[in-house]
Amino acid sequence: MTGSELAWMPPPYAEPSSFSEHEVIVGTGPFTVTGTVSVPHGQAPGPGVVLLAGGGPFDRDETSGPNKPLKDLAWGLASRGATVLRFDKATYAHPEAAAAQDLTMTQEYVPHAVDAVGLLRNHRSVDPERVFILGHSMGGKVAPAVAVAEPTVAGLVIMAGDTQPMHHAAVRVVSYLATLLPDQVPPAVIETFQRQAALVDSSELTPSTPATNLPFGLSAPYWLELRDFDPVAIAAKLSKPMLILQGGRDYQVTVDDDLVRWRTGLADRPEADIRVYETDDHLFFPGAGPSTPTEYGTPQHVDPAVITDIAQWLGHGRG
Repeated sequence: MTGSELAWMPPPYAEPSSFSEHEVIVGTGPFTVTGTVSVPHGQAPGPGVVLLAGGGPFDRDETSGPNKPLKDLAWGLASRGATVLRFDKATYAHPEAAAAQDLTMTQEYVPHAVDAVGLLRNHRSVDPERVFILGHSMGGKVAPAVAVAEPTVAGLVIMAGDTQPMHHAAVRVVSYLATLLPDQVPPAVIETFQRQAALVDSSELTPSTPATNLPFGLSAPYWLELRDFDPVAIAAKLSKPMLILQGGRDYQVTVDDDLVRWRTGLADRPEADIRVYETDDHLFFPGAGPSTPTEYGTPQHVDPAVITDIAQWLGHGRG
């Protein structure tokens, strides 16, 4: 049985009997999506959390092979008293959205995230002054922009939020993989990413540049916004508590290339709580040795320490 055929099992820290779930519609217009709200049983209104998946057309669970890291987070946090909303990305539910030539990162994330915040603020189990955004990877990168668009957001949890320009990170990551897996990543792949990254950096990038010439096949408008998007600068202007989490074994978003920018840019902000989980990879799965993509194909769960720390932080996340 391959990893993709293995069924997801609840993590040991989840208590399914302690919460219920129901579906909601998130967004307006032609690109509405469905989502799931996890609601703790029998308690006074408490914190609400909107989950944002990483880059790419992810479903509400951020399914990666047999793993569902956002479902781990939702069930773990709901078991500890938070009402959690996760939803399919528009680029997952509507492939035509992903193919749109004018799509940008903020268009992909922010409208649905703002709508999700409104849904939780009106939910009977949620204190409307305690709705937080929890973003993973690109979802963490864009989280500060959500808080700008929706000022009622109480705070941010940023998990492996990338800050290095993504086209530069792509070259770094593929070079790392070529070192570990030379039979799978030939030099031509690195050269392609280097050529594409140079185009993103150049004045030759225009809204009409073909997506086929750019990293990951993303549109030129996507890259025009992304190359100038500085999540740390946006976060530094927010007067909101932030919990920034990083896996020590993460090769996609790293301590040296990404977390260093959060630490430097928020050094004078006592409301920014930064923590590193030395054994965790990009999905916050604990392990040992150099992390590789094959790791994601093994059934695992988000580190229990991460769940505990987020749940405790949410208890005083308003600062």
